[in-house]
Amino acid sequence: MLKIAIIGAGRVGESTAQFLAESDLAREIALLDVREGAAAGAALDIQETAPLFGFDARVVGDTDPGVIAGAELVIITAGLPRKPGMSRSDVLEKNVEILDSILVDVVREAPDSQILVVSNPVDVLTYRAWQKTGWDRSRVFGQAGVLDASRMASFVALETGLSTRDIHTLVLGGHGDSMVPMLRYSGINGIPLHHFMSQEAIDRIVERTRHGGAEILALKQTSSAYDAPAAAIKAMVESIVLDRRRALPTVAILDGEYGASDIAMGVPCILGAKGMEKIVELDLNAEERQAFDASMAGVRSDISRLQ
Repeated sequence: MLKIAIIGAGRVGESTAQFLAESDLAREIALLDVREGAAAGAALDIQETAPLFGFDARVVGDTDPGVIAGAELVIITAGLPRKPGMSRSDVLEKNVEILDSILVDVVREAPDSQILVVSNPVDVLTYRAWQKTGWDRSRVFGQAGVLDASRMASFVALETGLSTRDIHTLVLGGHGDSMVPMLRYSGINGIPLHHFMSQEAIDRIVERTRHGGAEILALKQTSSAYDAPAAAIKAMVESIVLDRRRALPTVAILDGEYGASDIAMGVPCILGAKGMEKIVELDLNAEERQAFDASMAGVRSDISRLQ
C-alpha cells in the first residue's frame, strides 16, 4: 500500500506502526493523535529505527486529521483504555463518542479506505463504524480473534512445551469473557489437543484465554497489552496488503451467516486486497452453538446501548 493511517498513538498504535514499518507494508505510515506531540514523537522515534531494521517506509505523525488524507487502510486504536477490574463494555460510552468524531475525519480525509477497528469494545465499535459510515461491510472490520487465538496457542505451547509453529487455534464470538475458543478446530499439526493435555489443562487454557487481556492488565496495572495486539493487527494487515487471502478470525458484520444479521461478531473470514472478502461459516455443534449465541447476546446488549 502507498499509505496506512493509524488513529491513536498510544501504546497499541505506536507498536503497530513499528511492526508495520519494519515489514515495509506501506510507503507511508501516518499516526494521528489529539495529544500535542504524541503522534509526531512516536513517528520520529520509529523513523530513527529505519537504518537499523532496514525499512524504507516513511513514518509521520500529527494532530491535524489531514495527516491521514488518502490512506488506503485506517486502523483505529484510539480510545479510553481499561483499568484493572473494568470490562471492555465499561468503556463503551466514552469510546463510542471518540469513535464518532474519528469517523468524521476518516470519511472526509480517506473516503476510499478500509477501516480496521481495534478499540474496545471492538465488536460494538466495529458495528458502529459500519453503521455511521454506511460503507460496504467488506470495508469495515475489527481485530479480536487473531489476538485471542494467539494467546490460546501461546498457553498451549507453555503447557505442552511444544513448538508454537505447530499449534493452530481458533476463537470465535465477542471479544470478551464470553468468547468461544473452538476446541474442535484447534490442535497441534492436525492432532487434537486432548492427545497432548488432560481435559483439566484444556479447560484451564480456555479460561485463561477468555481473560488473557485482563491478566496482563492486572499484572501491569498502568497499562493493558500492546505488543500482542499490535502483532495481531500486523498479521491482518499483511494478509490485506499482500493479498494473501488468509482465513483469519475477524470481527465482521453478519448478514445471515450463523443465523444472525445486523451485528458484528468474531468469525473466520478471508482477508485480502478487497478487505473482508468472505465469511467462512462453520458447522457448529450444539455446545458450540449455545456458547456462540450467548456471546452474541452480550454483543447485542451492548449494541442496544448505542444512540
